[in-house]
Formats: sequence, structure tokens, C-alpha cells
Amino acid sequence: MGVAPLEDCYEVYAVQYGHHDRNASANFVGGDPHDRPMPLDYFVWAIVGPDRTYVLDTGFDAAMGAKRNRQLVRPVNEGLKTIGIDAATVSDVIISHMHFDHAGNHAMFPQARYHLQDAEMGYCTGRCMCHPSLSHAYELGDVQAMVGRLFDGRLQFHDGDSQLAPGLTLHRVGGHTRGLQVVRVKTRRGWVVLGSDAAHLYANFEEARPFPSFDSMTDMLFGFDRMRELASSENHIIPGHDPLVLTRYPLVRADAAGVVRLDVDPVL
Repeated sequence: MGVAPLEDCYEVYAVQYGHHDRNASANFVGGDPHDRPMPLDYFVWAIVGPDRTYVLDTGFDAAMGAKRNRQLVRPVNEGLKTIGIDAATVSDVIISHMHFDHAGNHAMFPQARYHLQDAEMGYCTGRCMCHPSLSHAYELGDVQAMVGRLFDGRLQFHDGDSQLAPGLTLHRVGGHTRGLQVVRVKTRRGWVVLGSDAAHLYANFEEARPFPSFDSMTDMLFGFDRMRELASSENHIIPGHDPLVLTRYPLVRADAAGVVRLDVDPVL
């Protein structure tokens, strides 16, 4: 696709903060015939421009990891520090959706305005949460904290497609949750789409095998198509939980395990 002009381009980083061992059967609708080990990694993402830094998702802390039987590899703010980002001074946080592993660490970004889709707020505060099969991945404290930001004037709602800044746009795709949004970022290698849980794994969208946690399987499948439309190529789509991200992209430094650069070409 060539190299994009440097104007309005961003550096993009995936920062691993957690891990969960599981088998492949838990990652696909209908299971997996081989049922081999297929763990999930947990990430937040940093989008760094010349004048402003955006963080996508806020992860969970040690207490939530223990409650949910997930391993905290390191606190999110420590991972961000490895690329020179002080969570206390970040001005904008994008929340892809309100699941526990994307919307925790309530006090970590005290200066930030949060960006969330209308549909996601309605979903996690409405009648859908009457059903345990839909509410189990949400935490009351996370939802309460987001309502608090609303009344503190620190929450900006988005409805569908929205431009945050030149070269940085939000797109509601739904599927996994009612208001899940992906982020399209202009980089020097083209348009990168940070898919979050629109696809947990490369195999979910590459093989059209949905992850078995969804509000609408139809929207999830069409979300795969939407990401392809938004990205410069399928190679520019970044799934939300795939450990392969850490092998396909280069480390930012030899001493920064679990932090990779996404605005450069993959190494595999």
C-alpha cells in the first residue's frame, strides 16, 4: 500500500498487561476440532501523535485479575511508562467497550476525557444487563465509574462513525457488545485498525470463525468486513487478544518485553 505522508500520522503501540491460559475450543463458536492450547493476551494501545496521545482501553488491575482468574503481567501504567507515557497526564482515553478487561483502573487516568459509544452506555445500563449471559463480563464498579465521569464532564459520547482528530477515527461495529467501537489510525505504513474485541484473534476474522461471546453474531461477522474496508489491508488489522501480535510486530526495545510497535511493518 506504500508509505503514508507523515502529516497527521501516529505512532501506535500494543502494550501487553495480562494473560489467560485456555484451549482453542473456548475461542470459537462451535469449538475447535483440535482443541490445542490457545491462550489470550490482554492489551491496551497507545496512539501517539506529535501533539497529543490517546490511550485505547484501560485494562484491569491485580484485584480484578484475581477475581476473574486472569494473570496480571504488569500494571497498565507501568507498561505505558516503558514508552514514555505518564497515565496521570493522558488527556484522552478511548473505551472500545465496557467489559472488565477494557474499562478498569478507574483512578489511573485522572486528567482524561473518555470517549464511548452511545450504544455501549445504553447496553451496559439497560435491560440487557438483566441477563447473566450478557452481563457476566461487565463489572458494576466500571459502569458506576463511567457514570461518574459523565456527571463530572469527562465523558464524550459518539454515535457510529466519528473523527477525534485528523487521521484518527472511531467506528461502531457492535457484534461482541452492542456498542463496541474500533479505531482507525493513519500511520506511516497506512491505515491501521485497532479492532479490540471485534476480533479477539487473527483466526476469528481470517477464518470467519467468531468468538463465542456476542450480542449479535451477524454484527460480528459484518464487523470483520467493516475492518477490512477501513484498513489499508488485512495485514493492517490488529485483533484484541492474540499473543501473535507480540511475535508479528517488533519490540520497541530489547528490554521492553510485551510492548510492540504497530505503525511499522510486521516482522512475520
